[in-house]
Amino acid sequence: MRDPTEERALILAPRGRDAAVIEQVLNRSSIDNVVCTDVTEWVGCLRSGAGTAIVTEEALAEGDIADLSRWLDAQAPWSDFPLVVLATRQAGPRTRRAAELLRQLGNVVLLERPINAETLTSAVVSSLRARRRQYQARAHVLERERAQHQLRLANEELERRVAERTREVAAAHEALAFALDAAGMSSWDIDVVTGIHRGSPRFDAVFGYEGAGRDWDRETFLAHVLEEDRGIAEEAFAGIVESGRLDLECRIRRTDGAVRWIAMRGQVKRDRAGQASRVAGILMDRSDQHVTEEALRQAQKMEAIGQLTGGVAHDFNNLLTVIVGGLDMMLRRPEQTDRVKRLAEAAMGAARRGEQLTQQLLAFSRRQMLRPQTLNPNRLLLDFRPLAERAATGAVALTFDLDPALDPIRIDPAQFEAAVLNLVVNARDALEGRDGPAHIAVTSRNVRLGTAAVADKDVPPGPYVLVSVTDTGSGIPADKLQRVFEPFFTTKEVGKGTGLGLSQVYGFTRSAKGFAQIESAMGCGTTVSLYFPRSTDPAGEEVGTGPVGAIPLRRAGEGETVLLVEDDEHVLGMAVESLEELSYRVIVTRNANEALAYLHGVERIDILFSDVVMPGGMNGSQLAVEARRIRPDIKILLTSGYVANLDEGQVIGQGELPVLNKPYCRDELARSLRLVLGGERA
Repeated sequence: MRDPTEERALILAPRGRDAAVIEQVLNRSSIDNVVCTDVTEWVGCLRSGAGTAIVTEEALAEGDIADLSRWLDAQAPWSDFPLVVLATRQAGPRTRRAAELLRQLGNVVLLERPINAETLTSAVVSSLRARRRQYQARAHVLERERAQHQLRLANEELERRVAERTREVAAAHEALAFALDAAGMSSWDIDVVTGIHRGSPRFDAVFGYEGAGRDWDRETFLAHVLEEDRGIAEEAFAGIVESGRLDLECRIRRTDGAVRWIAMRGQVKRDRAGQASRVAGILMDRSDQHVTEEALRQAQKMEAIGQLTGGVAHDFNNLLTVIVGGLDMMLRRPEQTDRVKRLAEAAMGAARRGEQLTQQLLAFSRRQMLRPQTLNPNRLLLDFRPLAERAATGAVALTFDLDPALDPIRIDPAQFEAAVLNLVVNARDALEGRDGPAHIAVTSRNVRLGTAAVADKDVPPGPYVLVSVTDTGSGIPADKLQRVFEPFFTTKEVGKGTGLGLSQVYGFTRSAKGFAQIESAMGCGTTVSLYFPRSTDPAGEEVGTGPVGAIPLRRAGEGETVLLVEDDEHVLGMAVESLEELSYRVIVTRNANEALAYLHGVERIDILFSDVVMPGGMNGSQLAVEARRIRPDIKILLTSGYVANLDEGQVIGQGELPVLNKPYCRDELARSLRLVLGGERA
């Protein structure tokens, strides 16, 4: 049973009423807590037991934390005590001493004041939950050690028995069968010449048969394998003679209908001529282990989701503060035109940063709208070079080593340029304060990846195009290297990175059916490699990703009518106002069924302007297909900020159906309408 002190939160906030306010907030959430008056008492309570601790940054800066450091350093390997530090808002970066202090604390959730009660409560609850997981991990480790000890004892007992009965073959077989049964294993062997199969009693029991002595052959075994796994099993058996081993894990259906996971391991015995004569091995029921592994994966997934939502909430709250605060001040004094314009520009800037953040999240989750083209990436890299040189700054030597015989690939040009720019900026940041020459190299090569190279990448072997960015920076520690593609994880100092750059790169390469890989060594620099499958289509002329400001706006001609389909009332109102300001006549519908009723009618409709993701069973792209069937000459413009299905997003983005990304303003809508209508009456 857990010690109750391990669930409490310790509070160290000696200034003013901070401690009393924090205590009141935690009490409202029924979180057991203790208020400490100074660092000495606080460390003493930590030694007695706690689940987390809330401490103000000034309390740490003013107190003697030597005892705290010794306590943290003395933690067990499984322990990483979580701390919630309430930081003081400041304009610039922290001092070296303050940053070093936070680094010494280790597992820190840093909350910048002022903070609200919900944020504080959420941080404390998350820290307590993380601490409970650490205790669970400790229990799993102890249980595993006990199991390993028991297995070691069993193996030692087995070795002792085999040594005692080497002259008694029958007794040795009996002891071996006993040990395998104790470990949950069964033995089997197959005579390759005769096809006769022998198995221990437990072998039959795994498949639901009572007793022993059943006749087994390859076909009988495969009949128990689930149809979805049968191809894997057949391939494993077909390769036994050539490889000399059997290594199979699959699902079977027992005689009682239950589905179980099994693992078969075997080795071929050959005669003097080198011909396979016998295959022998073990069979294990791994169902319970699969359940445990799935539970662990689910726990890790939930922890990752928690980290993602926390990061999104933090960044969006910052942006919403600018927007909400600016709108509030505009509503209070709308007559001050200059002030209203300045606040509106600040709010628009925050909204655009929010749009960029959303696009980065969609790129990571592979739910962004794609516009893929088959092209030679060298052309993009050369056009992009001036921008990359400005991003790298003059103090860094930026070189491009591009293979002139590079194969074409199919990618979204804008996403590709954004990914490479992210990598160049990261490389530049890694070179800050670095002694010696600062160098960034962008390289492109044709490569062929074998089965071993893509074994854990979820992509097929074959020809790929490699685009890499290498820096001569300080490198990334090994313990952080495996996490760099996680959203909101960053190796940069607080305030110098969102942690979304590499996750966006990861999502983009996966959307392009490739993968990203990172290699780094401390003191030697870092290389990020992007692999894209070679396209068999010929490369075409790349569509530029530059500004579209040169395209003139389009206002409606006489009587031109837009059938607007949008289920969100606020977006609907904004779209109606924008279209009417452009002199279009607007027919408002909220789903595909309402729109189809107008399309089947006789009323004039020139353009269908529809959201992609809608309720009601028919999405925007499906509605567009139906609309052209009913009215072949109708113009179509879709809009979306998210695609629920990756394949659908790729098809929509191929140019078959034009798409206006959300969020959009009136001028962007006018430009899209001009493109859809073929530039008529610009």
